[in-house]
Amino acid sequence: MDPALRQIVERIRAAAVDGALLRIRGGGTKDFYGEPPQGEPLSTAALSGITSYEPSELVVTVRAGTPLAQLEALLAEQGQCLPFEPPHFDEGATVGGMVAAGLSGPARASVGAVRDYVLGATLINGRGELLSFGGQVMKNVAGYDVSRVLAGSLGTLGVIADVSLKVLPVPPAEATLAFECNQADALRLLNGWGGQPLPLNASRWLEEGDTGRLWLRLRGAVAAVAAACAHLGGERQDPAQAQAEWQAARDQRLRWFGARAARDLWRLSVPQAAPVLALEGSPLIEWHGAQRWYLASPDEGPKLRAAARAVGGHATLFMPSAERGHRVLGRFDALSPPLARIHRALMREFDPHAVFDRARLYPAD
Repeated sequence: MDPALRQIVERIRAAAVDGALLRIRGGGTKDFYGEPPQGEPLSTAALSGITSYEPSELVVTVRAGTPLAQLEALLAEQGQCLPFEPPHFDEGATVGGMVAAGLSGPARASVGAVRDYVLGATLINGRGELLSFGGQVMKNVAGYDVSRVLAGSLGTLGVIADVSLKVLPVPPAEATLAFECNQADALRLLNGWGGQPLPLNASRWLEEGDTGRLWLRLRGAVAAVAAACAHLGGERQDPAQAQAEWQAARDQRLRWFGARAARDLWRLSVPQAAPVLALEGSPLIEWHGAQRWYLASPDEGPKLRAAARAVGGHATLFMPSAERGHRVLGRFDALSPPLARIHRALMREFDPHAVFDRARLYPAD
């Protein structure tokens, strides 16, 4: 066991004996996400480096503290990428934080989520034991896939030491089209296109002044993208400008997000075919209709959650306003009792001494 790993193991074992509470922290770029963090910081910065990369096998194994930008740069040199476009939000984002947060970018509805690309992982549990799950090929994934359970666990199950990820080649062609339309027409168009053999990759809709605008990104074979552009019409966007705006959408740097300093930012996850929701304000819509962002005042939270549930979805208080600060509780929708029992049973199994910050997911724990 290398010194960096041994130091973390010893820290966890000492915390279990002393009854101390630890909160796992990578680059800190997602500290805002989930319930307010508690406990002494346990840094993964020393667990850095890419341990193996086989471009021909489309798999890479990376230590948790490795900067996400470093991994993406290495993949780009080989013409490969993380198709789910993990958000960075700021400099310093790490691979471990990417998995622990489980957040995906604009292409998520077309290519899958973070968990769909996790082949295996090494975890240090609450007893200070080093556990390995999964492997480096898809056929090793069988039974209860613990490595994928880590995606979105927010450090409540243990310290991710390293993770093996499936990667994919960068598509040979890409184009972004823009259409002027209102929200209802945008959802109708997206639903219709979803039933056609089109190389859809990402979409977003928002209002700009008095005009609604839908952006659609196509990715795939050269012939397929060219044919789709001819079929769909729309206004083709400058490639460099379009790429910059998709990255801005990924990291919430679009101008639409600028008003969140005074308002809460909510993320509603709903079925793609859900209609326009009867809510105040104009949302930013992504994932072909499945992800809808709203800026709202604190007292509007119950309405947002009710609207999401009414169409079979759920709502998350993604980021409270700067005026309210980060100590606001109740970020996530309540789980159903059966699912909540499973979550808590997993936490007790992996962390019987409650060393890790469970309140990141459940503020009452």
